[in-house]
Amino acid sequence: MKNEFFGSKLNTVLLFVLIILMVIAIRMMLQNKELYFNLQPIEISKIDPVNPEINIKVNPAPDSNIPPYCKEGNLWGNKEDLISFLGEINSNTFTFTGSVKNSYFFEGNILVNVSSGDGKIVKNGHGTASSEWMTSDSVSFSGSIDITGLPKGYDIIEIKNDNPSGLAKYDKSIFIRFLR
Repeated sequence: MKNEFFGSKLNTVLLFVLIILMVIAIRMMLQNKELYFNLQPIEISKIDPVNPEINIKVNPAPDSNIPPYCKEGNLWGNKEDLISFLGEINSNTFTFTGSVKNSYFFEGNILVNVSSGDGKIVKNGHGTASSEWMTSDSVSFSGSIDITGLPKGYDIIEIKNDNPSGLAKYDKSIFIRFLR
């Protein structure tokens, strides 16, 4: 009898503790609605090709939350090669269009990956050229990546040249940090 009583009392206490923790978690989520309940499509970035200054429309992180490799801001890497990039999240799909220069394509393909805030690739993807790709001039591209299962927070889009040689010396990347 003693064990049954102790077990049911312990279960009751644990249930109350779980309920209290859930209430605390829900309150925290409601205080940060833009982080946890952002269901609107978002504009990741748009770069003004006329003005050399970068005009990125993202939800920036406070400087204290920026990893050391992001200290340049929301755009780094071979950023001078990026003409434009526009991304939108609808449900569990990240759809994007953009334009780059300086030979990022191989067979009409460009690599577009999503990395977590710590720089680890969490989703691989690619874009397809929508204009003549065998040029070092500006080439437009588009594509989509399934982002099912990724937690909300700061992510990094990596636009990388499709390098068939595999030699690191020919790799080029553009990084865009954004908040989902």
